[in-house]
Amino acid sequence: MHLPTLRQLQFLCALADEKSFSRAADVCNVTQPTLSSAIKEVEAILGVQLVEREARGASLTRAGEETVERARAILSSAADLVSAAHQAGAPLTGPFHLGAIPTLAPYLLPRTLSALRSGHPELKLYLREDQTDRLIEGLRNRTLDAALIALPWASSGIETETLGDDEFLFIAPKGHKLSRSKKLSPEDLNGEDVLLLEDGHCLRDHAIAACALSPSASPSNISATSLATLVQMVAGGLGISLVPKIAAEAGLGAGADLNVRQFDQPLIGRQIGIAWRAGSPREAEARMIGKSVKKTLAARA
Repeated sequence: MHLPTLRQLQFLCALADEKSFSRAADVCNVTQPTLSSAIKEVEAILGVQLVEREARGASLTRAGEETVERARAILSSAADLVSAAHQAGAPLTGPFHLGAIPTLAPYLLPRTLSALRSGHPELKLYLREDQTDRLIEGLRNRTLDAALIALPWASSGIETETLGDDEFLFIAPKGHKLSRSKKLSPEDLNGEDVLLLEDGHCLRDHAIAACALSPSASPSNISATSLATLVQMVAGGLGISLVPKIAAEAGLGAGADLNVRQFDQPLIGRQIGIAWRAGSPREAEARMIGKSVKKTLAARA
């Protein structure tokens, strides 16, 4: 029986994603005629049309959609085979795809990765910074091997390990009444304009939960896309906010005209954790990376 090759299945999946022969060829780093010929060969092997060729692109037939779904599973299994073989030979060697949320990546990874590189010189780490939902999807579709996220975060088919706590600090423009008050508790934020990150960032939800804020606490027309922008908005007098202590310790807000202080009782706003796909052959390596992150967190304390 003549079977499609893994490379041909990769071409088909790329075409399904890009919906264009030219873009799919670019993604696969081949010429368009090469990719088109490979797709025709798969159709000939299977004896069914998989792709509707259109003037402005390409779309899958019903048979094509089912074939792509099965092709993705086959490619994922092949990737798992390679990963398992690498791990059996020596852990943390070769490529490893690690994701991290934007409120952790720039503040936690530099020191962690330096230690990993020293201990595992054969490790080739590929980093992806993104919001939690997309990182979890990357774990599910096997484009990521592990991801550093904020917990709690429940998701079916995903396993996590808690690595440490992250305290939230209060920030406000210099001169703000809460900057000068002798005592500070989360309840003091009610009634204030609390600036938060935009929807989609888990830090927004954790900040609201940590201080039991009303959803209306944040001005409806003001939100930030990053912690750096958030800090500058606070320094500009637009409101107050919360920032992770790990970010403040890494220099976030340094030089800005604002006040940063702890709450009277340390406000643990979230836990830092590492996540991986349940059943992944890279679980042991994910835990090893988590252990390195845990050491970095312990060194901070």
